[in-house]
Amino acid sequence: MTVESSTQKSLILYGIVMTALTAIVLWAAYLVRDVLILIYISGLLAVGFSPIVRLIERQKVLPIGTRRFPRWLAILILYVVILGTLIGIGFMVIPPLIDQAQELWSARYRMFERGQQFLISKGIISEQLTLREAVERAPGTDGVAVGTVMGAVVGVAGGIFGLVTILILTFYFLIDADSLRESMLKLFPSRSRARVNDASRDITVKVSAWLGGQLMLGAVIGLTSAIGLWLMGIPFFYVLALISAVGELIPVVGPILAAIPAVAVAATLGMNKVLFVIVFFIIQQQFENHVLVPKVMERQVGVSAVTVIVALLIGGRLLGILGAILAVPTAAIVLVVFHQLTSQPDSKPTVLP
Repeated sequence: MTVESSTQKSLILYGIVMTALTAIVLWAAYLVRDVLILIYISGLLAVGFSPIVRLIERQKVLPIGTRRFPRWLAILILYVVILGTLIGIGFMVIPPLIDQAQELWSARYRMFERGQQFLISKGIISEQLTLREAVERAPGTDGVAVGTVMGAVVGVAGGIFGLVTILILTFYFLIDADSLRESMLKLFPSRSRARVNDASRDITVKVSAWLGGQLMLGAVIGLTSAIGLWLMGIPFFYVLALISAVGELIPVVGPILAAIPAVAVAATLGMNKVLFVIVFFIIQQQFENHVLVPKVMERQVGVSAVTVIVALLIGGRLLGILGAILAVPTAAIVLVVFHQLTSQPDSKPTVLP
């Protein structure tokens, strides 16, 4: 056997083995895709929160002392601030919503009858039913409702477990951020570590800017909702605007879900108010999707409006709501990596700290 044929057989064997290993790794990644998504979200949050944590770390424990906050305490302070904000929003939102829900429940028969009369006048339905008869005739009510409720309960429980897992992983990612960064740099050749280090810093800046952009979008939507609902005479407009601001943080369906309480409150005032509120939120949603999000993300993250829209479409198609949430920071990371791969290395590489 010649040396050349032996080398060819070794290359063929190597190619077969590497192809098999690649297929096994991809299949294993597909099986644990839910876990990988949780890890990815935790990593994004850790990267986005790291500048805030470092800012808290630099603060002195006492005005006259030199000791600064330890990293674990800085992270806990950030968590307490976020949790306190969410609890405060809950205390502001829940009581008025309960009152309005009770009023809406009391008026359910009157509103149902009024809605039927409207549909009969337009020729959409031909007979008037009671609320119980309408529920009994609704499609899919024979046993499907129980399965739907159980599915919703399981989904909520899974969501809570995933949220707790993300918070814990984010905490440990932030604690071990420096060691993880050093370990990642060791995976690359020494001549490329400076560029990888620069790329990681750019990614940190862009992901942090993305979080800031999300908060800015929520503030703009909340303010415009408050003004619009106040002008239309909708009660509890400040609470409903706060719900709209929070819903803005969830792309695609968040603004739609946030509009439901406003529509329910408007329903207690009359069908004209309902129509005005629906039209207002449709216009606001279109403005937010096609103007506000692309422009804000372009300014904050440095990603073009076309890239934002394309990323949202692809992310939403691949992973639904979650994909739409992760689309913009993922696009920013991909652009940073692409820029580093296509740019020429500096003649004098940056010195790693």
